[in-house]
Formats: sequence, structure tokens, C-alpha cells
Amino acid sequence: MTNLKNIKFESIIFNASGPKCTTKEELMNIDNSKSAIVLTKSATLNKRLGNESPRYYDNKFGSINSMGLPNNGINYYINVGNDITKPYFISICGLNINENLLIIEQIIGSLCNNKINGLEINLSCPNIIGKTQLAYDFKELNTYLSSISDIIANKLKNLLKNGNSDYLDKLLNLVIGVKLPPYFEIEHFKIVGSILSNYPINFVTCINSIGNGLIIDYLTESTTIKPKKGCGGIGGSYVKPTGLSNVWNFYNVFKELNSNIKIIGCGGISSGIDAFEYLLCGADMLQIGTQFYKEDVDCFERIENELNNILKYKKYKSYDEIRGKLKLL
Repeated sequence: MTNLKNIKFESIIFNASGPKCTTKEELMNIDNSKSAIVLTKSATLNKRLGNESPRYYDNKFGSINSMGLPNNGINYYINVGNDITKPYFISICGLNINENLLIIEQIIGSLCNNKINGLEINLSCPNIIGKTQLAYDFKELNTYLSSISDIIANKLKNLLKNGNSDYLDKLLNLVIGVKLPPYFEIEHFKIVGSILSNYPINFVTCINSIGNGLIIDYLTESTTIKPKKGCGGIGGSYVKPTGLSNVWNFYNVFKELNSNIKIIGCGGISSGIDAFEYLLCGADMLQIGTQFYKEDVDCFERIENELNNILKYKKYKSYDEIRGKLKLL
């Protein structure tokens, strides 16, 4: 159906990093589901407890969270991969650029002895108190991606010199992607797309939650989460129009640039109709976050079945027939 680098997938739907993917038990639960990939919680260099509770709330329209990256640290997720049967991707989100580079060096150094098929580098967590989102600083984004490229290039050079073919194959086949925040200016899609196209990026995930939203409980006249004076990342149906727009705009930018970067749609996908719309906008694969939190792993198979039934009803034979084919009025 689709592929990322050398990995072919029968399904295009998998879990978004965030809900229910922190512990080995949760990751094994995803591994035993219809999810195409097992994607971890965003890992920091060391274990983090995250922000104070309550830090998550949802309703019929979506969710708000200010989790603060609770996770078990990168070494934990490196080791868990050996027990996963599906393609295994680690999400990473260091607390600064240097920490991110250290995490990437650690992952690359561990490839020989551990199963890691891909990285999703989270450039867009809006819920770390006192931290800004790297992907909104275009100069820093370019510097960071350049540093990652240098790390990979140097490692490849050493492997070629030393003739370690097994390790070399694993590094060459490692899928690398970035999770982006929502962008709202048309010019920003062009700027970010041009930056990404200069580096060995295989996919982008659009979008992470919309930062610093506020959901109020009118009965108690209070905020619904505690950190950041009640402000947090908004997900679910609230963000679907923004997610669709980001996928559509990046699809057109990458097309103009003749870029092979693939797009993973994320944001407000809870039904086959939502999935169909993301494919129309140009998504290659889809991530489920808020709905996964609400429904657990059964959502992956249900949404895919609904999507396939829509294709049958409309007499399409494959996802490629609709991908990026959104009609303009």
C-alpha cells in the first residue's frame, strides 16, 4: 500500500506518539494490534515524570493536554525494540538541541545490537514549561538538521572505512522523520519545505497539537488541566481543519520541489471519512492520537475498515487513486 524508505506497509494507520505508548506493556499492546508501526512516546535523554496532574482532558470534540513529556528515557526505548515484531520507531524530543543530538548519537550507536527501524524527531512539543518549539525558529531548524546530517555522514564514513556491512545496512535503511507543529502562514510552508528538502528526511508528520489552547469546564468555572495556568496542546476534532491544511500545503510544496519526502497526516482522525480526507490532501500514512486514547487499539482496524468501505463505495481500487487528488472549486 505504501512504504517509508525500504519498509513496505500493508496498513497506513498507526499510533501517534503520546497516548498509551510509554511503557513496554503499552508498546506490546500496539504491537499486537492492527497498527502498521509501533511508535514510542517522545523520549528524552533521561527519564521524566512530566508536568503535574491533572494534565489531560477530553470531550466529544477533542482533547487538551500538558503532559510535559513523561517518558522512561532513551535507553529504555532502545532496549524495548528487540521484543517488538512490527516496524519499531522511536520518537525523540530532547529538552534542547544538544540533548537531541546526544540522543540521536546514542540511537545510531546502538543500531548494530538493537531493533530500531525509524526515528520521529519531535520538533513541536508545546507543553514543556519554559521551552519554545524548535520548528518555529527556521534558522535553528536549519542548524539542527545540518547537525543531524553531519552525525549520520560521519558515521557512514567510518563504517565504509571499517567495512562493517551489517551496521552500514542498518544505518542506510534507518527511516528518519520529523514531527512538525501546525503552520498558519502560506509562506512558512514554502520556507520549511525548502529547508527539509535539503536534508535526508524521509517523512514529516503533520501536525502536532495546537499549542496553548484553553478548554474550560463551565460547570465548575475552572480550567480542565493544571499546568501552565490551564493552557495546553489541543488535539482531536478541534484541530482537523488545521491538520488537513498543513498536509495539503506541504504536499503541494514538496511536489513543486520534486521532493520525495512523504507526509503522515495527524490531527482529528476518528473515522474513515477523516482518513479519506487526509488522503485526498496528500497524506501517505495516518497517525491516530486522541481517538486512540479514547478507544484503545481497536480504533486502528475500525478506521481502516471504514476507509476501505468508502473506497469500495466510490469504486476506487487503491489509495494512490485518491492521494493528493483534492479538487479545487
